[in-house]
Amino acid sequence: MTSVLTHRARVHDERLSAHRRLGALRTCLTRFAPYGFRATYHHLTLSARMPRLLEADPDSLVRAVEELHEARVLWLARAEEYEALRRAEKRAGRRRPAEPVWWNHPCWDAPDATWRADPFVHPPLRLPDYVRRQNALLDGADLPGCPACGDEGPTLSRPTAHGRVELCLTCARVRQPCPCGRWHRFEPAVRVGWSGVWRREHLIGTGAPNPRWPGVQGPDRIERLKAYEVRP
Repeated sequence: MTSVLTHRARVHDERLSAHRRLGALRTCLTRFAPYGFRATYHHLTLSARMPRLLEADPDSLVRAVEELHEARVLWLARAEEYEALRRAEKRAGRRRPAEPVWWNHPCWDAPDATWRADPFVHPPLRLPDYVRRQNALLDGADLPGCPACGDEGPTLSRPTAHGRVELCLTCARVRQPCPCGRWHRFEPAVRVGWSGVWRREHLIGTGAPNPRWPGVQGPDRIERLKAYEVRP
């Protein structure tokens, strides 16, 4: 299997067409995507100001893959430390970790599961900053605000069939789960086709956000999320 570093090098290769370089970036995202594949891609298109016509700014692909690479280096270092710790714990008889680490949480009941359902809803942080924040929380740091994005503003209370859930109004992470003890997945009331996201229809020619697509964005989009009970 070709390594992530090989595909990163292909993104940098100016001899390749812009679309082949985009394909190499996509492969990198299949190996490491902190917000989930689609939401991480959406984030990178905004962060790197990736235009619809890639030939207009092929360097935007380099900016995107380098942000991803910087975050991955931070994650790899922390993952190696964690694996060493788990080996020591297993030797001591502790077979199960206290709780899943942030990069290995089951998707069906993760507090950030909404990012997988709606690529337009995720933290605004650069990926390295997000990874640093998650690593700090894993090490026991007491950070203010939303665990994912750090927003300290009011939360959004959303009803379920059994109670209410508190969501971050910036990134839609579950801040307070439903008191029923069941996990509820939040999905957009109106889904957006992935092909449109992949073609960067949410951007204009310069790489700036398209104010007209999708029609509902930001906190308004989070307020329209619908709750579904998760049944594993």
